[in-house]
Amino acid sequence: MLYNLIVKRKQRLLNKIPKYSFQILLLLLFASFPYACAFTQSSSSANDSVFMFCYFKNNGEDGLHFASSKDGYNWNALFNDSWVLKPLVSKDKLMRDPCIIRGKDGRFHMVWTVSWNDKGIGYTSSADLLHWSPQRFLPVMQNEPATKNTWAPEISYDDKKGFYIIYWASTITNRYPQKDTAAEGKYNHRIYYTTTKDFKNFSQTRLLYDPSFSVIDATIQKDNGRYVMFLKNETRHPVEKNLHVAFAKNITGPYSQPGKSITGDYWAEGPTAIKSGNEWIVYFDKYTLHQYGAVSSTDLVRWKDISDEVHFPEGTRHGTVFKISGEEFQKLKNGKAAE
Repeated sequence: MLYNLIVKRKQRLLNKIPKYSFQILLLLLFASFPYACAFTQSSSSANDSVFMFCYFKNNGEDGLHFASSKDGYNWNALFNDSWVLKPLVSKDKLMRDPCIIRGKDGRFHMVWTVSWNDKGIGYTSSADLLHWSPQRFLPVMQNEPATKNTWAPEISYDDKKGFYIIYWASTITNRYPQKDTAAEGKYNHRIYYTTTKDFKNFSQTRLLYDPSFSVIDATIQKDNGRYVMFLKNETRHPVEKNLHVAFAKNITGPYSQPGKSITGDYWAEGPTAIKSGNEWIVYFDKYTLHQYGAVSSTDLVRWKDISDEVHFPEGTRHGTVFKISGEEFQKLKNGKAAE
């Protein structure tokens, strides 16, 4: 009889365990569900960013344009591809080759080409990419009377020394030997620069890069403690018109001689680069073909042409790629819609 009693109690306990275990499991699942969602949303927000591309169209008369992308390959024009900011400075009032970076102060700083033939560049800044400070003309080549032009300025930040470097291409008549006698308008460019900490006080303009040929459209990125300069060889005869890479330990150089061309059998200019994961992507203007192209690399040595894989708004010209947060992107779109 005692044996039968023990067996019955044992059986009742066994019957209860799965039931209560299932209830406990459900309670644990429901209790943890809000935290699981919160974790997922938090992770998504932390990693949420949007690639932005600022560019000009035609000759740069109408001003600044924006496109966006989530993957760096497919780009969509914002605001129906209408201008965001109209050019107001210099005699020609152009806004070509815009370059935007986010500064250490959190603001977006922009420089651009204001004219085909002038001794300065344009500058403005913004907190939200919609509302911009008064445009200013920076006469960066005013101390060189023989300067023919000031093209494609860019900004980079030197976090080691705590200053911004602004650099561009200029021709100073008869400054360097003219090897390319077929050069358009007898241009013979070199890359020059100035530095600033506040965009109010600027250092004396100096030479940044002389590769012994006409060079334009330099853009600099930091990579594992060194600096990478992407540049265009502007030689017309024998024809080059392609992109190269040079390296330096310091942002102000000296930079190495450029390596072999990283672009194909077409004319390319206006490189702008970004690193996504372990992949470098360099976008550029195939200006004679009226197309935008790109090459990619994981080591800055071996390059793959991915022009067929990238898609830009029709008519996109020389611009710059940069990143903003998803929240900033929504504010940008909503802010423009509210204007």
